Amino acid sequence: MSKVKSNIVLPIVLTIGLVLFMFLLSLLSATSDSFVFWGNNANQAVAEIANNSVRDTLNFNWTFIFIFTVVVYIYFTELKNKNYKGLVAALALYGVHWIYEIANAIIQSGSGFALWTVSPESTSLILLVGVSWELSMMFAVAGLIMSKLLPEDKDKLILGMNNRVFFAILNAAFFSIFEVFLAGTSAFIWVYPWWGAIPVFITTYIPFFLAAFLMYDKPKKTQRNFLLGIWSLVLLLLIILIPLGMI
Repeated sequence: MSKVKSNIVLPIVLTIGLVLFMFLLSLLSATSDSFVFWGNNANQAVAEIANNSVRDTLNFNWTFIFIFTVVVYIYFTELKNKNYKGLVAALALYGVHWIYEIANAIIQSGSGFALWTVSPESTSLILLVGVSWELSMMFAVAGLIMSKLLPEDKDKLILGMNNRVFFAILNAAFFSIFEVFLAGTSAFIWVYPWWGAIPVFITTYIPFFLAAFLMYDKPKKTQRNFLLGIWSLVLLLLIILIPLGMI
């Protein structure tokens, strides 16, 4: 197999293998209330409550400030240690995350329900319908934390594939499977029966971690242009769509 073909085929094979693994887990957990692999139309009532609680400060508490302080400390510590590549990974993933959250909120505005929703009682503040303050702060450092798994050699192969791509797919699978537990709680809501761990894995978390890990090694100009572009788009969409009541 040529190098070009292996760069394409092997990641696809790994992704399909993990999809089959998740599908098998979903069959084994079909009767479980604690591990939920797919959405349920019965969740529409609780999702509607969440829809009406976006940026409502009723449940605000001081953990908001503490969590923010910890994230700022982490960023400044990495900056002092000159871990610029790690910070690029963090901001790349976080920026892509916000694009997805905005898209999810637009879906809710257009169809009545988002693909994923957070419940108001589980958070100090719902920022957009699918993301709480606590989740947002977690995603602010997720790319940084997971980038510490990356080998120094960006060209090192693992199971025949580039290690950056390998770890992106593996981390995406881990986050997707963990979300199965979240969906089994009252904190996280999936409404659509066709949405769940497998589509989250493929369409959401793989792009998150590919953005983080592929930007990690790029030239500084490419990193700067990517971050400037993604964050300018995020700010533009927020400035336009929030006042319009669309998100």
